[in-house]
Amino acid sequence: MSNRSLGLDEPLYAYLLEIGVREAEVLRCLREETAKLPEAQMQIAPEQGQFLQWLVRLAGFSRGLEIGVFTGYSSLCLARGLPAAGQLLACDISAEWTAIARRYWQEAGVHERIDLRLAPAQETLDGLLAAGEAGRFDFAFIDADKENYLGYYESCLQLVRPGGLLMIDNTLWSGRPLDAADQHPSTVAIRAFNRHLQADERVDLSVLPLADGLTLARKL
Repeated sequence: MSNRSLGLDEPLYAYLLEIGVREAEVLRCLREETAKLPEAQMQIAPEQGQFLQWLVRLAGFSRGLEIGVFTGYSSLCLARGLPAAGQLLACDISAEWTAIARRYWQEAGVHERIDLRLAPAQETLDGLLAAGEAGRFDFAFIDADKENYLGYYESCLQLVRPGGLLMIDNTLWSGRPLDAADQHPSTVAIRAFNRHLQADERVDLSVLPLADGLTLARKL
């Protein structure tokens, strides 16, 4: 897990941030507050957040899903990319971490665009499918417990419309999938997930070496 792009030495990464990232003050403050937490590595990189916001805005998406909120940096980026009437349904189980997120969503003026569901994400996704929401979302961003990635992906693939986009974080997993001796459940799950997507003909696929690996899957 990494909250910065892999493969860049410190001077080059600093240069990337200097010339390529326009981080709003509210995002910078959230990132700096999150950096004080023991779990700070769970936050996405600023260059990745900017890319997600740019991608949502470029595609004109208006309704999305987020699986895994943490302290809300990615949610804030996604919501800033949505139109004023857009909606992001965000799934997490931590009231403590998402309390930080709520403060910054409010400060940024995007809180009305974010519908936070505090429950196991798979339960929320199953509920949406049962309520007839299949095909009614433009995109999904998945960045949660790796052991459940495949289930999240399959549910989101049903919920996203044809032509919509699934974005999945941490698919390069700091190179750990290459180490056959690494049998940690998260690593094993990422290996299996990546193989599943590579063979999935229901989507167009692109894997970007951005942050800790970002997979883009466009539903056909």
